[in-house]
Amino acid sequence: MDLDDLLSRLAHQRGVLVAVHAVQGSGPREVGAWMAVFPGIVMGSVGGGHLEWQAIAEAREMLALGESVPERVRRYPLGPSLGQCCGGVVHLRFELIDAGSRQALGVKLARESVPIALFGGGHVGKALIRLLGDLPFDVTWIDSRDEIFPLELPGNLRCDHSDPVEAAVGDLAPGSGVLIMSFSHAEDLNIVAACLARRRIHGDLPYIGLIGSKTKWAVFQHRLAERGFTADELSGVVCPIGLPGIEGKAPAVVAVAIAAQLLQVFSRHPIPPA
Repeated sequence: MDLDDLLSRLAHQRGVLVAVHAVQGSGPREVGAWMAVFPGIVMGSVGGGHLEWQAIAEAREMLALGESVPERVRRYPLGPSLGQCCGGVVHLRFELIDAGSRQALGVKLARESVPIALFGGGHVGKALIRLLGDLPFDVTWIDSRDEIFPLELPGNLRCDHSDPVEAAVGDLAPGSGVLIMSFSHAEDLNIVAACLARRRIHGDLPYIGLIGSKTKWAVFQHRLAERGFTADELSGVVCPIGLPGIEGKAPAVVAVAIAAQLLQVFSRHPIPPA
């Protein structure tokens, strides 16, 4: 779901933001998940099923009542009355939103995204971009070749031409996950070295992933050791990249394995405060 699409629609149409406020026991979505309800369209999801159907009906009642309706929180037990058997309780927050809400809403919703830096615009990089556009990541796509970036991109992605490409490492957001898959092994090596140097000083890159084989990583370890990096520092680089157990070398398969690993890693490493 594209946040930019939501903010654009708010420029000319009022809606209701429905967000998961709290969860007790099992629930279909996590705290912070949201959807926006307009008279003729719903954007996003708070879990589907009867829970979402009732939430949409509640939101449209708020829209019909107009601007005077205050923000509210509703409690939904996920049992027989909703035709669901999760067994938990979900609390949903309902908030009227309009053109005046756009700036604050953009900051609030974007704050929940994990910063990701993707170095490289090859086949795997392009397949990965298509996945990351629908996931809770704020992606910076970096390459030394300006012409590789497509014209149409997801709203949670920006492109950065950097030459030399490793110079962009110093400008990454704190807490970034870094994916390294450039067209050149020499570029890959320089990017890894820049990331390790930043991690040594600031300790603010929780994930550094390098595409390639075990043989490539063995060569890189030797060359990085010659540059003064310790075995402990090198052990913090993930190579081969991607969640183990997902077989296949097709770009789309590799991209799925990488996206799954990012979701796993950042469920354990929340975004640091700004």
